Amino acid sequence: MRVSGVTVRKRLIIIFIFGLAFFFIIALRLGYVQFVLGENLTNRALNSWSRDIPFEPKRGEITDRNGVALATNISAPTVFAVPKQIGDPNHTAEKLAATLNISKNEVYKLITKNESKVRIYPGGRKISNLKAKEVSSLNLPGIFVAEDSKRHYPYGSYLSHVLGFAGIDNQGLTGLELYYDKQLNGKAGHVSFFSDARGRRMPSLSDKYEKPKDGYDLRLTIEAKVQTIIERELDIAQATYNPDGAIAIAMNPNTGEILGMSSRPDFNPEEYKRVSPEIYNRNLPVWAQYEPGSTFKIITLAAALEEGKVDLEKDHFHDPGSIEVAGRKLRCWKAGGHGSQTFLEGVQNSCNPGFVILGQRLGKEKLFSYIKDFGFGEKTGVDLAGEAKGILFSLDRVGPLELATTAFGQGVSVTPIQQVAAVSAAINGGYLYEPYIAKELVNPLTGQVISKQTPKLKRKVISSETSKKVRHALESVVAQGTGTKAFVDGYRVGGKTGTAQKAEGGVYLKNNHIVSFIGMAPANKPEIVVYVAIDNPKDTLQFGGVVSAPIVKNIIKDSLPAMGVPKQKKQIEKKKIWTDPTEVVVPNLIGKKTKNISKLLYDLKIETSGKGDYIIQQAPQPGVKLESGKKIRLFLGPKKNSN
Repeated sequence: MRVSGVTVRKRLIIIFIFGLAFFFIIALRLGYVQFVLGENLTNRALNSWSRDIPFEPKRGEITDRNGVALATNISAPTVFAVPKQIGDPNHTAEKLAATLNISKNEVYKLITKNESKVRIYPGGRKISNLKAKEVSSLNLPGIFVAEDSKRHYPYGSYLSHVLGFAGIDNQGLTGLELYYDKQLNGKAGHVSFFSDARGRRMPSLSDKYEKPKDGYDLRLTIEAKVQTIIERELDIAQATYNPDGAIAIAMNPNTGEILGMSSRPDFNPEEYKRVSPEIYNRNLPVWAQYEPGSTFKIITLAAALEEGKVDLEKDHFHDPGSIEVAGRKLRCWKAGGHGSQTFLEGVQNSCNPGFVILGQRLGKEKLFSYIKDFGFGEKTGVDLAGEAKGILFSLDRVGPLELATTAFGQGVSVTPIQQVAAVSAAINGGYLYEPYIAKELVNPLTGQVISKQTPKLKRKVISSETSKKVRHALESVVAQGTGTKAFVDGYRVGGKTGTAQKAEGGVYLKNNHIVSFIGMAPANKPEIVVYVAIDNPKDTLQFGGVVSAPIVKNIIKDSLPAMGVPKQKKQIEKKKIWTDPTEVVVPNLIGKKTKNISKLLYDLKIETSGKGDYIIQQAPQPGVKLESGKKIRLFLGPKKNSN
């Protein structure tokens, strides 16, 4: 059959249209792949060819409030292998094993794995720079040395429980290293090179470097000078008393900033594997829970004063040595008691019967209301992991006996950090602050402060007037009562002793106490609160006033000058006890003849420098108090012309 020309043209047109449509679709698809999917496909191809050698970021440093480095980094390169680029595994394993002092068989197993890259571990991870240079100098194909670092704690066990430590991957595992791990950690970088399916490098594509992003520096509220003093004193206590444990905290009562914190036993964060997990996992100042003993009486005192239940100087009570409550005799620490005394004297003497009376005057609802308002029974919120919240009686289980024992610090369980925060509120005007230890996050490159923590006021617990009365009572404890061993000449120190029995299986242990002292200074305007607890000190009288008070004294005496707090002339006169050394006030000897001074200084040793008949200088200066038998140095010369 003959086809007409018109039909042929129609068919050609249809074929042309279909062909045109087909080519249009192909062109559209190519354009989509080229311009829309092109970059993604290119990246996927590059990723399939690329091999990354990681570059770890520098973990942020941890410093004290003045920039003293407490946790930093040191270079510690890591050796990597790209198995497909290793032509002679046996030769490579032999050379690498000899340089890194590890087994050749172990190296061989690693470098022949069917993986894109492997770490030479152990043995090639976090090595010294010298060893890294030795590996690089071998020029082994497929062996690379990547920059890496490890955590370094320049002061060893200093602040160890607070700082915690970071593991081999620079991840925080305990302490501040764990709590602020995300901010300290940074983001890893890498060097990418390109190779084909057989692992051969592709010279047509250049290596790609992505710089690591370093972590932020963490600046603490810790004052290194105060921390050093605390560490020194706990070391001395450890050597002197061989205790089961020891705790010390120093805090600014007006802000909640922790100035120092330490405990024993301690450890070196770089060698944490050498000690039991029970040691490095327990930061005792925030973790430990125990009966506070008489330091808790400060809370009962503050509550009774705030509620107008006592006038410390006018109200009296009689202490025969015990007080009977619900058929039980609750004894005073002093056999035979203190007799008739004012309640201020009861505070000075840490008299249990006096505080039982204050607790009874308050009643259980009111006393426990203040205990909770002061922060007991809940976490303080301090930025440290592992904080406990303590244990209090449920109010419906509090009878007359529980009320009485709670009033003098027995039968309740608290943490050291709770006590420091609560006593700070009692003496700072009545303000309960949340303790904190991290002050600022800082960009290490620019020095810019990224975030800053400021004091967090939880609530006002007592009035400023009541707080003033509490400070006066605590100052009198140190000057006239059980805390005299915490007295510091020139600084108005207040405080309270504590001696608490330890319980085990519901039974109190014999001759096994936690002895404590909490002190603050200056008493008229506190700048520091210091708490020290010594667990079961050996070969000594187990009393807070005997063991812990002198430690707090030394911490306060040395910390206040380091903090720039000036001495004061006016303070309550210290009550002398028979164990106190005799003191001599150094007279002004400048201008006097040497032959006349021996009768003035018969209680002091004299050393002289220079020649002459007159004293032209002296050390120490006039007015300073020295213990009898101490040395005074006199500088001699000719008489100075008065004109």
